[in-house]
Amino acid sequence: MTPEARVQNILRTLVAPALDLDGSEIEVVEVFDGIASVRLGDICSSCPATLMTVVSSMEQELKRHLPEIEILTAVQ
Repeated sequence: MTPEARVQNILRTLVAPALDLDGSEIEVVEVFDGIASVRLGDICSSCPATLMTVVSSMEQELKRHLPEIEILTAVQ
């Protein structure tokens, strides 16, 4: 399984339900050198505070299940 697929699996199965998100709104763009870049759908993209809270929650869960992921970043 590719690193992107592993991150996608964790996000869709563990993180999205916990945050009440539709898994289709989380797209893994790239995983490289311990950094996972994701694109989030219509998750309050106009509200930086909400976006940071969502990313922070996802990052913690990813680190718990995939210790090789050090940073999660949201891209547009």
